[in-house]
Amino acid sequence: MLHHERLRPPSQDYPADEWNLIEKRFHPEFLAQSETMLALGNGYLGMRGCPEEGGPNAESATLINGFYEIRPILYEEAAYGLAKTGQTIVGVTDSKIIKLFVDDEPFWLPDANLLHYDRRLNMKAGTLDRELLWETPGGKQLSIISRRLVSFADRHVAAISYRVTVLNAAAHVVISSEMAASEPSTNGDPNDPRQTRAFAGRVLHPRMNYAKDRRIALCHATRNSRLTLACVSDHTLETACPHVSKTVDKEDFGQVAFTIEAQPECPIDLTKYMVYHTSQTASPEELCGRAEWTMDRVVSQGFAGLLTAQEQYMNDFWHRSDVRVRDVWRDRAKRSTVEIQQAIRFNLFHILQASARAEDAGVPAKGLTGQAYEGHYFWDTEIYLLPFLTYTSPRIAKNLLTFRYRMLPQARARAGELGHRGAMYSWRTINGEEASAYYAAGTAQYHINADIMYALRKYVQATGDEAFLRDCGAEMLVETARLWVDLGFYSEAKGGKFCINSVTGPDEYNAVVNNNAYTNLMARENLRYAARTVEWLQAAHSEAYGALVRKTALESSEVEEWLRAAESMYVPYDDKLKIVPQDDSFLEREPWDFQNTPSEHYPLLLFYHPLNIYRKQVIKQADVVLAMFLLGNAFSPEAKKRNFEFYDPLTTGDSSLSSCVEAIIAAQVGDTERAIQYGMSALLMDLADVGGNVKDGCHIASMGGTWMMLTYGLGGMRDDDGMLSFWPRRAPEDHAILRFPVTYRGQMLEVEIGQEKVEYTLREGESVVIRHEAEEIELTWEHPMAVRPIGRG
Repeated sequence: MLHHERLRPPSQDYPADEWNLIEKRFHPEFLAQSETMLALGNGYLGMRGCPEEGGPNAESATLINGFYEIRPILYEEAAYGLAKTGQTIVGVTDSKIIKLFVDDEPFWLPDANLLHYDRRLNMKAGTLDRELLWETPGGKQLSIISRRLVSFADRHVAAISYRVTVLNAAAHVVISSEMAASEPSTNGDPNDPRQTRAFAGRVLHPRMNYAKDRRIALCHATRNSRLTLACVSDHTLETACPHVSKTVDKEDFGQVAFTIEAQPECPIDLTKYMVYHTSQTASPEELCGRAEWTMDRVVSQGFAGLLTAQEQYMNDFWHRSDVRVRDVWRDRAKRSTVEIQQAIRFNLFHILQASARAEDAGVPAKGLTGQAYEGHYFWDTEIYLLPFLTYTSPRIAKNLLTFRYRMLPQARARAGELGHRGAMYSWRTINGEEASAYYAAGTAQYHINADIMYALRKYVQATGDEAFLRDCGAEMLVETARLWVDLGFYSEAKGGKFCINSVTGPDEYNAVVNNNAYTNLMARENLRYAARTVEWLQAAHSEAYGALVRKTALESSEVEEWLRAAESMYVPYDDKLKIVPQDDSFLEREPWDFQNTPSEHYPLLLFYHPLNIYRKQVIKQADVVLAMFLLGNAFSPEAKKRNFEFYDPLTTGDSSLSSCVEAIIAAQVGDTERAIQYGMSALLMDLADVGGNVKDGCHIASMGGTWMMLTYGLGGMRDDDGMLSFWPRRAPEDHAILRFPVTYRGQMLEVEIGQEKVEYTLREGESVVIRHEAEEIELTWEHPMAVRPIGRG
């Protein structure tokens, strides 16, 4: 089931372009959506796509990954083990403000007479570019050209190039570059659990402020999380026009105002550099000093140097990651190749912006494009983002898995609170502690443990990084396996099978159920992988095995327990329907009345009590269908088809995480129409605002799902057994081509799928072994290409 595209602005104002998201006219009605889609970030620092002039804004957020405040979670009726404190990402100092005044009148977009308007997210250069031609009420015409970047090469740095030229007359011009401490967001809907929580008072408390010539430093700290923030801005102004400047610094505000006697056709070039540093241990003085060291380097480098480094980073990213299409889905989706290519690159670009420099942190559900979901990290990262990162940017994938390893102490503590052995990763968190107040759809999702271990296994298989498995992964595997054995039991009612009760699967519309099929299947994989890893260490790395035993007090009998539980795992099955029920009681529930549910009542979670939803056959997001994708070898093609046809009509599409997975399974079972339908929904989730909430930030996990949909779905990529293989299918259009790179075991492979054949080319590396369908192929630097026909299946 799908919902409609909600955002349909005039095509002439948003023309399709393969490398740019272009806005040709200022549309205040799309302000919030534009801020999200035109946001810049690098995984550490993010800035929404607001105008430089300080407004108008729906949410003028500048965010730093992992910079949060703690708040108490209050319950009218408390219970043992419920989460006690929440963590909420907070906006930091807004330093991107550059206000323009001409003859003492402000430039304000909603009121301006714009003779030309062009704003674009430049996905090739990694910048937000804008060109305006403004005619003042007095008839003076000004060219305003700006370029903004958030640096990938230096994650603490952002910069703006701002050029003003009066074209037809002299004018008195003031450019006021400002920075202001952020106020708590009040835009959230208290009835929408996806929204961020507002704080009653101020969050950023001043610690120090000072100015040196055109450089300003503001330092603030949070009270409860005890995080300190230093923001420093500096400026250069180049012009032949006479000018002076004045600097102001206060606790929450800084300003450098340039007063210029502008002459016709004489450019005024302002460059603004912005540096952010955060710490939980450094003093304000030390942190400001660090920021100034960074600023000294950046100013000496200049904007041109920053831009060159940015373009080099982007070139490398697209070399490793770009998915190119020609005529794919053109006719049936009624979208041009350019539109589809633009959507693909838009999704991949925002994944990069959410993850590239997320070092010592996770990836928030909205990246750094908005504050929804409070900046929390979920299982989405491991299941939807890690595949793309593992096969294109394995260093980033390793960083994210390392972050999970560093959260292991908190996971052990959380397991203890829940009365379990081992470790239990928090459902939603920033600092590792559980921040979900609703345990039924939060803490009960024990599958997060297996999701993280699944991502670990895929990473190790794709990269060959056995050192990470030995030094970090094995310890996580031991503790998560312990939890499953402690959580489940051998049920006489199920013929002695190992059962796991009172859990919630990925589908949050069916909570606290017994034997959720997805959870049991993924737990089985977790247990098997833990056992294999311990046995491997014991046989091949005795010192590492000894260290693991010392760290975890592992006993040899535990491995036998894991294997017994795995082999005895109960997986529901209905002999009559010949499907895998989502849980023990799913088939006993009354089907949801979709026919009489108004379209405006989706997502259901905003219009119906949870109990009303829980007692019905209705699905928020792919659950069994997701298991069929992740554990493809556990289902025959016929079983996939039966399960997909059963669950598809029951799935609401209320989660952005469904469409991509449904597209993959539809492609695998040969349902081309639904594969295209769901695939386009995934591709356009944000560009067309399919979920109706892009104003709150991009759906980063869904964006990762678009890559999976293209490579695993259309490309037929498989990695179930540890070897990379491809079972591509013909596209329905003549002359269609899909081309994508994959980094596998340190080698770069390019796959090009046409109508009749597929070409495999080794682009970088010495040799790689893959499979085309059942045939094993070795590519070497001497023989780097293989061409094979596409099967008829």
